[in-house]
Amino acid sequence: MRVVDIVDGTSVDGPGLRTTIYFAGCKHHCPGCHNPQTWSFDAGRDMNQQEIIDHIVENDFDVTFSGGDPMYQSSDIIPLAKQIKSMGKTIWCYTGFLFEEILSSPEMSKLLPYIDVVVDGLFVESLKDTELIFRGSSNQRIIDVPASIESGKVVFAELF
Repeated sequence: MRVVDIVDGTSVDGPGLRTTIYFAGCKHHCPGCHNPQTWSFDAGRDMNQQEIIDHIVENDFDVTFSGGDPMYQSSDIIPLAKQIKSMGKTIWCYTGFLFEEILSSPEMSKLLPYIDVVVDGLFVESLKDTELIFRGSSNQRIIDVPASIESGKVVFAELF
């Protein structure tokens, strides 16, 4: 997996303190993006699953996948996500893709069974709102993945 950074103890990428893994690569190139340094698929360095797991174990926080856009590496991330879930951790995932696009993708949809919450949608600079929690622009949705898959429609996550 190509990883740009791992940040421990962040409180802006989901509830509580979290370990956020910033995966390399994004084709969305949203104007005003908070992490344009992650756009290149060559950014950061290759990390194997055990290196990332060791980092997560050391800090013992729940996990957030960000980037870039983790969905571009979804096939490579599945074994990591599976192991994180087996450790009893929650996983949030930030993506510029819409949840419906992920569901309709044979490759990306295979990651969803291991994700608790998806924050979906492109960052839209004109809809930026600093009062929003866990998202940058008002078009982005915070989706309860298991409930959405079970109901067959998008179910928003209850945060507090």
